[in-house]
Amino acid sequence: MAFISKTSDYENLRTVKLQTLRNAIRPECYHRQTSKAVLSYIFDLALYLTAIIAIFLLPVWWAQLLLGLVAGSAVAFMFVWAHDAAHGALFENKRVAEVMGTIFMLPSLNMYRLWAFGHNRVHHGFTSLTPIDWIWRPATLAEYHRKSLLQKWIYRLERSPYTCALHYLLRVWWPGMVRYHADAKNARAFFWSKMLTLAFLIGFSALSWWLAGPLGFIAAVLLPFLVFNYYIAIFVFLHHTHPDIPFFIEKEEWSQSVGQLYCSTVVRCSKVSEFLIHNILIHAPHHVDPRIPFYHLQAAYEDLRREYSDYIHEMRFSFRAVRQIFKSCQLYDYEEKRWLRFGSKS
Repeated sequence: MAFISKTSDYENLRTVKLQTLRNAIRPECYHRQTSKAVLSYIFDLALYLTAIIAIFLLPVWWAQLLLGLVAGSAVAFMFVWAHDAAHGALFENKRVAEVMGTIFMLPSLNMYRLWAFGHNRVHHGFTSLTPIDWIWRPATLAEYHRKSLLQKWIYRLERSPYTCALHYLLRVWWPGMVRYHADAKNARAFFWSKMLTLAFLIGFSALSWWLAGPLGFIAAVLLPFLVFNYYIAIFVFLHHTHPDIPFFIEKEEWSQSVGQLYCSTVVRCSKVSEFLIHNILIHAPHHVDPRIPFYHLQAAYEDLRREYSDYIHEMRFSFRAVRQIFKSCQLYDYEEKRWLRFGSKS
């Protein structure tokens, strides 16, 4: 079964300037409120530290693993906060944003400067234009058939709602940060960013093992890292993957407005969930202008929906809906702009 994105659905949007979309958003949505950013920072940090300390104090294996899941969730929330800081949405002072953001990315073993470099320039600059923005790029049917059995198996695992964390590990974290070789301009800064993350990993791993043994290391370091990767992988997948959303190979077919608005989703959750994840799934307004702080994304979305509702893909989060998107969006025909499943013949 194929899901087709009609060119007519976004043809009129292609000629609209990105600034025109931004003009629909009220000025108040850009107002930074330092108190809100700091309070969110304190909340996320307290949640993480509480879980970590409890892991070290409770000598019960199942409680430690359960707390590891909580810590992993907190790591994901901290990463989203740091993500906003890296966009300049939270503080006017870049140094403050970098210091606080760097601290918050350490438990996820992500390097703030390297991540911001790729995310801000590549992903936000060329959203869904796959020769440049490779994140969650779907393979064509021909590309899939040319893969080895191992490559097919890995690709299928990546595009499963249960094992999608593998995508972020293999396509972003390992090649985009750990193995990334910077140009001369950024080599020194990126090197020290890597060294800081490595020092945290070694030091925190040693502390966890010393305080709570191998299970302490698993619950406090390894499990939160894996849980974080699951969160971020499924977040980014839902941000830009939907049966009605196209991907592009040719730049002539694409535009900033199409990439940022039409190819970005809005996935609504409960108020508690949206609070915890800092509204990261209200993603279309963030892509229209990443300078909007997370606590103003709902208001910005209301403004965009008022004028551009025909170009917005909104859904309600449910595991059933997520499974359906993963099932429907497996392979892609870039010429016909249609999604295919693994069993498709053409």
